[in-house]
Amino acid sequence: MSRFYAELSLRDQVALVTGASGGIGEAIAWRLAEAGCKLILVARRQEKLDALREDIQKTFSQVVVHTVALDVQDSSALDRLQAELPAELQAVDILVNNAGLALGTFPVQDNDLADVQTMISTNCAAVVHLTKLFSKGMIDRNRGHIVNLSSVAAHTHYGGGSIYCATKAFLDAFTTAARHDLVATDVRVTAISPGAVKTDFSNVRFKGDSQKADAVYQGMTPLLAADVADNVLYALTRPAHVQIAEIITYATAQSGAQNIARKQ
Repeated sequence: MSRFYAELSLRDQVALVTGASGGIGEAIAWRLAEAGCKLILVARRQEKLDALREDIQKTFSQVVVHTVALDVQDSSALDRLQAELPAELQAVDILVNNAGLALGTFPVQDNDLADVQTMISTNCAAVVHLTKLFSKGMIDRNRGHIVNLSSVAAHTHYGGGSIYCATKAFLDAFTTAARHDLVATDVRVTAISPGAVKTDFSNVRFKGDSQKADAVYQGMTPLLAADVADNVLYALTRPAHVQIAEIITYATAQSGAQNIARKQ
């Protein structure tokens, strides 16, 4: 905390994070716990969520951690989500739409349509659904913050990434339009757009082919999940009159989505 600038306290705010069981989502959960938020952690893997909840509460014993195992592609489960939350957690102050993925690097003529649907459902439709659900309460209370985890791929498009890039371009447009829709309220909307981050992202993209996944980061020092979580906390903790529209972050050896200086 700086004595020259008053950051916004997040203590006792209710924060919902999707894709929270690993990677960037897990790193965000830890930073929000440290800030004193009440946490709702959403992911598909209950065992991972249980382990994370236990670890967080060992470190921050006073922090409330509620876990929800669901797939954000399941629209009926999303419809039930808010009503099934404990009463003290139903008024969500911070929504972090973090769940997202890339599948494959096919050229347009070879796109796998099942993978296309998974990416659109997860990266686009789920964000729209969750924002609709929780923005209404934010508007009624005239406070809140929606953070969407985007990518530099929203701005720099590349061959072999037609669907992933398109989903992130969608997210960029949706985030901007949401900010326009909410401009007369005190609800803030932010996009976080990192470059190369070393998580399970590439392993998922290449469907477990670790050799291809490792090659993405070969010869360079990538961003870490903690770096992206720090971007999120920066945006959330600006004073209420400050709205961070977007943070674009590259690794130092990176100047674009695929512009990377690699050491031999």
